[in-house]
Amino acid sequence: MDTPLTKAVLILASASPRRWELLDQIGVAYRIVISEIDESALTGEKPGDYVCRVAREKALDVKHREGGDSPVLGADTAVVVNGRILGKPVNREHAMEMLMELSGCTHEVWSAVALLLSGGEILERLNVTRVTFSELDREWIEAYCDSGDPMDKAGAYGVQGMAAQKISHLEGSYSGVMGLPLHETSEILNQACLLNHFESGSSSK
Repeated sequence: MDTPLTKAVLILASASPRRWELLDQIGVAYRIVISEIDESALTGEKPGDYVCRVAREKALDVKHREGGDSPVLGADTAVVVNGRILGKPVNREHAMEMLMELSGCTHEVWSAVALLLSGGEILERLNVTRVTFSELDREWIEAYCDSGDPMDKAGAYGVQGMAAQKISHLEGSYSGVMGLPLHETSEILNQACLLNHFESGSSSK
């Protein structure tokens, strides 16, 4: 006998094509509603608290605007250097500064997912991955910034793009660095008895 959850359609509260691609990868049907929250970190906010809060607020914002019974998935990712959160670059010069700071160093990528269910319950997971860059010369950094790839990404790089050639070591979740840790995402969808109810190929972008 079908339950209401069997017919539920997941809402993804994200404008990120990388997150769309990752949900497609595990065969989850969804539709996209972009959240409109302020994603700025609060003064003194720790990285884990920050990404969990933003992921949760994205889901709550979309749920408030959409209503209905569909579960809403929010996610957020932050690049962290020595405890300091690097957001998305505001311009080319800012992107270059970030990449020069990441050059030859190991940093952390914190990714959170929050699933808001129809009854108001929120399931959350957090992933932390360590990423090491080789030395980045200025010529490469300028060429990468000229490509435009860094501009919409936390820490000014995308692990799935040109920057991959400069990553010498990754310890943790590749999909988490992309923006949606699939292991943790699958865990909360399974916990809510949702994952097997979605049919692949029915995503709406």
